[in-house]
Amino acid sequence: MLKSSSWSSLHAQLHITLRQRQLLPRSQRLLVAVSGGQDSLCLAKLLLDLQLKWNWHLGIAHCDHRWRSDSEANANHVEALAKIWQLPFYKQTADRLLNSEAAAREWRYRALSAIAEQNDFHYIVTGHTASDRAETLLYNLIRGSGADGLQSLTWQRPLTDYLQLVRPLLQFTRAQTGQFCQEMQLPIWEDSTNQDLKYARNRIRHNIIPYLQQNFNPQVEQALAQTAELLQAEVEYLEDAARQLLLQALEGGSGVEDLDLQSSIPNCLNRIVLRTAPLALQRRVMRQFIQQTLAIAPSFDQVEKLTALIAAPNRSRTDPFPGGAIAQVDRDRICLKVNTKNDLHPK
Repeated sequence: MLKSSSWSSLHAQLHITLRQRQLLPRSQRLLVAVSGGQDSLCLAKLLLDLQLKWNWHLGIAHCDHRWRSDSEANANHVEALAKIWQLPFYKQTADRLLNSEAAAREWRYRALSAIAEQNDFHYIVTGHTASDRAETLLYNLIRGSGADGLQSLTWQRPLTDYLQLVRPLLQFTRAQTGQFCQEMQLPIWEDSTNQDLKYARNRIRHNIIPYLQQNFNPQVEQALAQTAELLQAEVEYLEDAARQLLLQALEGGSGVEDLDLQSSIPNCLNRIVLRTAPLALQRRVMRQFIQQTLAIAPSFDQVEKLTALIAAPNRSRTDPFPGGAIAQVDRDRICLKVNTKNDLHPK
């Protein structure tokens, strides 16, 4: 039996956060992603209780990955809750086996975006918490991410020109959402895969975080989430500064004469403009330049070898990038000559 609505400290904190951060404007259509776990149930209940204050139109969406034998029963459980709450319910079921966390996440956001587009929702709301943010920071740190990866989960990000992904629970820990569900008597559907230690995130959740809490800092989740919050603002500032510097450094020209790639288009940067910039900005400019020119997500090594050309002797060059592109110093310029032979002569 679901407990009737009552005003809790989480209601008050979320209401204040929504006003301060302007995450979910009044009178908007919000599609709430609900797995049936404690975080998503906490989110749905909080938004439902705040609905009168904000005049939202809410909908519940559930994505069935078909990973577990009880996944259909799980979906039916969420649908039953939506009916009790008198909210429209939408479901997407995977039509193939998703063999990794990354593949499942990519499919889930595609599925949610499709539901939103078909039903005129402009916000997708998920129940990610400070605990998720801390775990993501550690996961990316172990993989060797820079500040962009360490900022981990952000409060919001655009999925399309008209659709925003919003995570309004980033101030709460998993312990808080669990206590809220208990107090509100919300029927949590336990996902057995959350206990499976073959997944890296579960090992971080069940092994590393408790170890850090016991031996270093009982509030480590909040501390790591705070670090991610600080990094988010700094990354936004640096990315904007790098974009401005890239615009200053970009220049036209016919490119480097002795590069022998046929049917190629040179893209050049003025390295004099870049030479006095801090290394942090130089790296970001080069990463943005590679992303813009080659349409790839460059590795650390690829960014480093291009950055090294800022101070390199004339005619210095890199080894080939993906697709055969080569960067070379031409006096005051760094030119990335892109092979477009296949584009000009399609099969």
